[in-house]
Amino acid sequence: MQDNPSTPQDPENAVAGPRSGIPGTQSEPAPSTRDTAPGSAGGITSDVVQDETVTPSLEEMLKAAELKAAEHHDAWLRAKAETENVRRRAQEDIGKAGKFAVEKFSGEMLAVKDSLEAALASDNQSAEHLKEGVELTLRQLIAAFDKSGLAEINPLGEKFDPHKHQAISQIEAPDAATEANTVLSVLQKGYALHERVIRPALVVVSRAKA
Repeated sequence: MQDNPSTPQDPENAVAGPRSGIPGTQSEPAPSTRDTAPGSAGGITSDVVQDETVTPSLEEMLKAAELKAAEHHDAWLRAKAETENVRRRAQEDIGKAGKFAVEKFSGEMLAVKDSLEAALASDNQSAEHLKEGVELTLRQLIAAFDKSGLAEINPLGEKFDPHKHQAISQIEAPDAATEANTVLSVLQKGYALHERVIRPALVVVSRAKA
């Protein structure tokens, strides 16, 4: 019987070939980066990198909060300054209104004063001319009162009103037709400025007959 000649083997192929043919050895797969545990070198996934870039750090959040607080403080200072300016202008307007409230009425009084001075400047006046001058001056005064909203209170024959009248005395009614608390005479007229009584009328009222 003849022996089969052995096939010659290339030394390089023999070395580079798998070791699985050698008893007691196993082939080891090449390490893969896919199986690397998270957190190890070279194993950081794209998701983790994306989370770190989106989430701001505590220092950045603190700076943003400080900027926001500074903006709010600045807005508060501006609003406070504007409020102070409005209050100051309002006080100035009130002061001017009180100071010059009688400006229009004062202008009307100048004509009355001029008429009185003209009457006194004339030496040779008759009683009739003097009366006419006084009546003219009185009409000027009444016109000035009307323009200023100053109304006369003359309650003769009216029912006594304690809000507009001041009773000086009370006498018995002259006849049965006169009711009690009726104004019988006016000693001094009253005046109201825009329906606000600035001086009540001094009156005498009636009382019921005994």
